[in-house]
Amino acid sequence: MNYVFLLLIAGSLIIGMFNGTLNEVTNAMLEACDTAVKISFSLIGIMAFWLGMMRIAEKSGMVKILAKLIKPIAKILFKDRGKNENVTGDIAMSIAANALGLTNAATPIGLKVMKELQEDNPNKESATDSMCMFLGMNTAGFQIIPATVIAILVGVGAKNPTEIILPTLIVTTLAFFTAIITALILKKIWREHE
Repeated sequence: MNYVFLLLIAGSLIIGMFNGTLNEVTNAMLEACDTAVKISFSLIGIMAFWLGMMRIAEKSGMVKILAKLIKPIAKILFKDRGKNENVTGDIAMSIAANALGLTNAATPIGLKVMKELQEDNPNKESATDSMCMFLGMNTAGFQIIPATVIAILVGVGAKNPTEIILPTLIVTTLAFFTAIITALILKKIWREHE
């Protein structure tokens, strides 16, 4: 990836030199750096807030309650998850982190879930149905509160950064259920071809 960015920067500078717009290219780079720093600082506060909320939810037992609520659904969707009952709670935490827009927090939890599912995987060379289902659900990224997007909109000075909530909820809900349905359909097709 570093080579791609090097190529983009070098290409911009070379084209700017040949077009006589090197000054504008340099100014645009510096302005973009300034904007990136401002957005990063605006993200710190909102991410700290939501990560703190997730920690409170975890410590207060809300995650366990959520895990109990999704356990019947998880038993249906994750039939080959093995005997590890903790994986259901981790799946719940990952879904909750995504739902609150904390994709940065959901990533380590998701990796932990995949590791736990891999431990119960009889064939270590291929993914289980549960692993594929979880990956699809996690990638779809169901979000009730898109905290990161709101923080970015605040950072760039949007007048109403919360107006993104309803469209995000609609799109991510559709993506989430599409991922589940697709995983179930592909599981059935895959089983028929084995």
